[in-house]
Amino acid sequence: MSYKKKTKESHTRIYFTDFFDVAAADLANYGAFNVSPIVDLPLFIDPFLLFTSRKKQYQGLHDEIIRYLRFLRDQSIAGNVNKGLLKAWYCFHEVHQNRFGFCSTGSKGAGLGMGFAKALNDNLVKIFKNFGDEKITQSSHLEKLVLIRERVGRDNISDFTTNLIKGYLLKYTEKFAKKHIEPEKRKAVNVSHVEFNYEAGVWVDGEFDLPWFVDDYVLLTPEDILTKDDIWINKEDLRQDFPRIREAVDNDALRAQIDSYFFKVLPSSPTAKDQKEAIEKTLQNFPALIDHYIKYKEDHGEEAVRRSKEKVTEADSRYIQNLGQLATLIAKQSEFYSTQATTLEETHRKILFLKHVIEDQDGYRLFYVKGQQVEREKDLQILFKLVWEGSPSSADAEVNNGRGPVDFKISRGSMDSTLVEFKLASNSQLQRNLEHQVEVYKNANNTTQSFKVVLIFTQSEEQKLKNIIKNIKAPDNAGIILINARRDNKPSASRATS
Repeated sequence: MSYKKKTKESHTRIYFTDFFDVAAADLANYGAFNVSPIVDLPLFIDPFLLFTSRKKQYQGLHDEIIRYLRFLRDQSIAGNVNKGLLKAWYCFHEVHQNRFGFCSTGSKGAGLGMGFAKALNDNLVKIFKNFGDEKITQSSHLEKLVLIRERVGRDNISDFTTNLIKGYLLKYTEKFAKKHIEPEKRKAVNVSHVEFNYEAGVWVDGEFDLPWFVDDYVLLTPEDILTKDDIWINKEDLRQDFPRIREAVDNDALRAQIDSYFFKVLPSSPTAKDQKEAIEKTLQNFPALIDHYIKYKEDHGEEAVRRSKEKVTEADSRYIQNLGQLATLIAKQSEFYSTQATTLEETHRKILFLKHVIEDQDGYRLFYVKGQQVEREKDLQILFKLVWEGSPSSADAEVNNGRGPVDFKISRGSMDSTLVEFKLASNSQLQRNLEHQVEVYKNANNTTQSFKVVLIFTQSEEQKLKNIIKNIKAPDNAGIILINARRDNKPSASRATS
């Protein structure tokens, strides 16, 4: 087997093609997204894209997901699910090897625990007994769960979907790796939970020849099953479409019962919260409404494909191209990676460098899409994670110390650590966060070193931040650093308190 070499060795390695010496055209022709082994990107698999695809293989994957859920439903109705089986059949680790996630600064999330397991099991027994035998919709959909449970979100659905199609992703990656990646950059890996044996009721393992990076394998994912921001069948759309969905019920008697119940549980002069609660109670009592909503989504499946393609293209532009430019800037300043005396000094220097790139070298463009401002702490965290590549310090994201996660903990052993929190100036709780949040984390993490980085987009936000700093009487060493992402009148340097 011969392997195509790049004509020029990459000096800034961020993406799969960089680390595994693969031609970008080969990966694009294969249909896989060019993931980053060092930074998780905020994309995820939408199971609806499997359902609505014209590819038989994807439709088969969706059918297998429904088959598994019907198995769970049947076992639950029969009363065969004890605590051990609940854990074995419903609980999964996050498949962090695909390098996607909602925690964009880390790559090992919590996965699907007992909370998700109980929610799904309860719904299959109480609300979705007809799962797999629907009369209104074309098919069953896992996403039903996110529509009815408050603490089950898109990340749970994506994690569950990824686990159920993991066997396909492993074979998909292995096929590409054997053809395009040199053997010394691959490794034979035994992977758990690859395929479900319905006769034995157990998940079985499998061995695959996969791309190997540092201490784990890397999975490739086809671009055409990925999306960003939200899945096609989602709770927010359901709430907004609720009046139309009620009207879509063609049974006059049933529609009258639904309206009667809804207005009965809705208080007079209702708040937005009251309306939300009334909608959820109505859905729980009349689950057929969910099927009417899903039917509408099914009928507009082409729109789901179009929107997802646009979102993935946007992600490619924002993260692949813009982060690549940032990495090039970093590489040109090799002294940037020189080790400082302490994590406090090193962290301070890297924050100031990131500030310089955003303010003075067009890094702010990452926060704008088609001319529209996109305020996301996640994007700033992705940039910050990138600047730690090559550092001897450990940059751990979303460290949970029992009082909640802190964005980053930079450490060199137990005796030297620095905390970093990122906030948007538009955050309504900014003053409270600046006063208390990092101080709480400092105590919990046994460190006295911290930085608070605030991203601003307008002149009024900048003035707001200055007023807050004045009001809370923040000392010069408070570690508050402002990063200016304005594009209208961006100064060469913003004032920072450090």
